[in-house]
Amino acid sequence: MAVFGHVFPFYADPKPTFPMDTALAVIITIFLTALVTFIIILPGIRGKTRLFWLLRVVTSLFIGAVILAVTFSSEWSVGQVSTNTTYKAFSPEWISADIGLQVGLGGVNITLTGTPVQQLNETINYNEKFTWRLGENYAEEYAKALERGLPDPVLYLAEKFTPRSPCGLYHRYRLAGHYASAMLWVAFLCWLLTNVMLSMPVLLYGGHMLLATGIFQLLALLFFSTVTSLTPPCPMHLGTAVLHTHHGPAFWITLTTGLLCVLLGLVMAVAHRMQPHRLKVFFNQSAEEDHMLEWSPEEGGLLSPRYRSMAESPEPQDIPLSEASSEACCKEEHPGETNCAL
Repeated sequence: MAVFGHVFPFYADPKPTFPMDTALAVIITIFLTALVTFIIILPGIRGKTRLFWLLRVVTSLFIGAVILAVTFSSEWSVGQVSTNTTYKAFSPEWISADIGLQVGLGGVNITLTGTPVQQLNETINYNEKFTWRLGENYAEEYAKALERGLPDPVLYLAEKFTPRSPCGLYHRYRLAGHYASAMLWVAFLCWLLTNVMLSMPVLLYGGHMLLATGIFQLLALLFFSTVTSLTPPCPMHLGTAVLHTHHGPAFWITLTTGLLCVLLGLVMAVAHRMQPHRLKVFFNQSAEEDHMLEWSPEEGGLLSPRYRSMAESPEPQDIPLSEASSEACCKEEHPGETNCAL
């Protein structure tokens, strides 16, 4: 029941919202700081290797930032609708609002923005997050939302993802999030190994790890798409409209980055076989480093001459000199000396 000029005194005011997810903001800040640092030291690199070095740094930082960002992103499956709907419980008042649903690997984010924002003498601008990551209780968070008296559209969408909901969205998206998140963390580890190997004279293995980085990203997409499509879609009626979800920006940017990693890994493998010298020039590795390592077809790997067995390396041959020949050589070199015997 509305009193005091259509103001609802028993409900909490909407909490202030940050323009973007804090985890995403931290990740972007860290990688932008690293990029700026590398750009500052760029003038110290001479020649054409400066452009190659900058291209490698930007590409590597982009791949790493994408893997971490999509892991914490809430835009794997999104939906938005503009509708007229009820605002609060026990009130016949309706509002015009934009309602958004964002499903990530670790939870759901629901937004409610009035059009206009000021309606019923209130500021209608809500951004609520409900998580199901390990150690978090989604049902408990939903119960707290009921106690706070959040608007009806927010509670309605949050109720669809509760464990007891007949839609089954909770178990479906929670399982998909666990598998996809695990694959992305493995991809991030492969990305770290890629950077380590590309800084060493083992470019082929660096290309293999880059290929593995892309494969694990594609596996994350496969798990997410497969698990989320096991059950039929759940209708979400919000006033006069129905909310439908589809793959969000995090899904598509992961697909793009995964294909990019696979393509670059294959290009490096082909270049290592066809044009190894040009590949070394691109990674600023001189040909002198090749003398440190030698390819052994029998062993199928890189072997250092220091680690070869004594049977593989030629043994030094001692050629003894006869006394007569040594004495003759001595007389030729020192004709004045009488005793040239050793």
